[in-house]
Amino acid sequence: MIQGSETAGRAGAGAGGDETLADAFRSVARRLRETSQETLAPWDINPSHFRALRVLHHHGAMRLSDLSERLHIAPRSATEVVDALESRGLVERRADPGDRRATLVGLTGHGYDILDAIRAARGTEAERFFGRLSQADRAHLARILRKLQN
Repeated sequence: MIQGSETAGRAGAGAGGDETLADAFRSVARRLRETSQETLAPWDINPSHFRALRVLHHHGAMRLSDLSERLHIAPRSATEVVDALESRGLVERRADPGDRRATLVGLTGHGYDILDAIRAARGTEAERFFGRLSQADRAHLARILRKLQN
């Protein structure tokens, strides 16, 4: 048996804890989700809305079918997200100049402004959340998370 293999999956094993690494990761992920939802609340935006705004900002105006593919959601769900964002004046539908039968969805000026404000608020929250880590710890964490993403 390899020394330490019994505790390799335990995050707090050295300190007498019984929390596994996976449990610790889920706990941190849950706290990040909660913080994210709290940060979005002043704009009455949920995480699905925010993801749609980010995709439209990054890729520009697109058809609803393309948006649903990029968000990995059903077309009907994309329609609901766009309807909610359109009712707040954050996105607009317009005719596709390349195909009069199709409709494009894009950010409005107000949508860009709100997205900028949300990004600033999320940056502040991220700094508060990760602020207890040193720069070296942040770099290590970022490297590890990128490795786990792939």
